[in-house]
Amino acid sequence: MEEKIVYFEKPGIENTETTLKLALERAKARGVKKIVLASTRGDTARLAAKLWAKSGIKIIVIPHQFGFSGMEFPPEIVEELKKQGHVVHFGTMLFHTERFYGTNTPTAMANLLRTFCQGMKVCVEVLLMAADAGHVAIGEQVIAVTGTGRGSDTAVVALASTSTRLPDLHITEIICKPLQTKQGLPPPPPGPMPHTHPIWEKPD
Repeated sequence: MEEKIVYFEKPGIENTETTLKLALERAKARGVKKIVLASTRGDTARLAAKLWAKSGIKIIVIPHQFGFSGMEFPPEIVEELKKQGHVVHFGTMLFHTERFYGTNTPTAMANLLRTFCQGMKVCVEVLLMAADAGHVAIGEQVIAVTGTGRGSDTAVVALASTSTRLPDLHITEIICKPLQTKQGLPPPPPGPMPHTHPIWEKPD
């Protein structure tokens, strides 16, 4: 089996529309009917609803939990999305519970996933949150779309599961992701590499 993965040279909001279009293409190819989407301010959710209109896709939007960063998902966008048949779920962000449980395990898990990219950490987190809330079923094939900071730049196909059944969660396909991880740009590969290649330029 061969499938395309799109890599973005830089993470961030400028990749949002491409990511959303790639996610829809893969959803159609795999017969996926639900997409779990991270959106903190509502702009990405509103754009996704527009781009995916008439596709039959149900969006499960996962914003930040209340009190996390001072940013609240606009109530008017919640109502707007509900009227279109989508869901906005506010739940506990599982990789940010170290102060509650007194353990660094959530942070360690988050940092491990960030070695792929920031969005991969969020993909796993929002998939677990959506399943914990009953919006996706254990073993249901879905797509998760997330990003780095604002917008979207990461998308995966996954078999969903709850946080109590973490081993049953499977990331089966990577649709797209940025080359840059939370730790920064990857090092250049061994051997000579042209210094002008944009991927390996030293960041400012």
